[in-house]
Amino acid sequence: MTERTAADVFEEHRPVLTGVAYRMLGRFADAEDVVQEAWLRWTNADRERVREPRAYLVRTTSRLAIDRLRQVRSRREAYVGEWLPEPLATDRPGDAADAEERVLLAENISLALLLLMETLSPLERAVFVLREAFGYPYAEIAAILDRAEPAVRQLAGRARRHIEAGERRFDTDPAVGAEITQRFLAACTGGRLDALMALLAPDVILIGDGGGVQKSPLRILETASNVARFLLGIAPNMPPAPEVTLREVNGAPAILLTTRGRPHTVVSLETVDGRITRVYVMTNPEKLTGVV
Repeated sequence: MTERTAADVFEEHRPVLTGVAYRMLGRFADAEDVVQEAWLRWTNADRERVREPRAYLVRTTSRLAIDRLRQVRSRREAYVGEWLPEPLATDRPGDAADAEERVLLAENISLALLLLMETLSPLERAVFVLREAFGYPYAEIAAILDRAEPAVRQLAGRARRHIEAGERRFDTDPAVGAEITQRFLAACTGGRLDALMALLAPDVILIGDGGGVQKSPLRILETASNVARFLLGIAPNMPPAPEVTLREVNGAPAILLTTRGRPHTVVSLETVDGRITRVYVMTNPEKLTGVV
């Protein structure tokens, strides 16, 4: 197999590899690093002996992602403030290959689910991703992770119970989400407390992630009044002349603020019965590379 053919094979499977790595790590930059390392392993492998390139590449990527997840877990323990998964724009224009990658990434990567997966161990997360997101049979997952099939089934069951215990109901209609996001944006930019309070559920919470780099709440804000006061309070502190656009982020409507062509803030909402129950505000510049 020539080097060009090796590149062709790898690019064919890159969308799946990126999807696996991002779901496991919650950070697009980390996922790209893992996929790049998988490429290096692929170029150095004895490819003539690889009967199933996709299986080999998924196995390599999964194991690298598990190792990386174990490393970043300790880094997150020292993280300043709340930690959120890195937002990823799923509406970016591109060629057919990019479109396939976006489709694979947009499915089952809501911020809510990625946050829930943070409660899983690295092995549980790998099994959950391979089984629930990509539909791999238990036998194949066992081969990928070098575990016995009964152990993989046990990991899958435990992971599913953790996820189901933390799952919340929320609106999934894109049209509803887009309308509420537009009304939310209008209320915030117009300083309309009454309109904002009408959109927020009484028990709404706001989770901010500035990473100690940008100003952000260090703790989760609770109740509609506290969340509304915070949102209207930060409006005067926005950078001068920001450009505000509605985007699809992690498969759902979101608000993107850019300044001088660089992303500054991503705001994503969760709603139930037309009321906002969660607000995610992400301002850490190191985690906004996936929305440009």
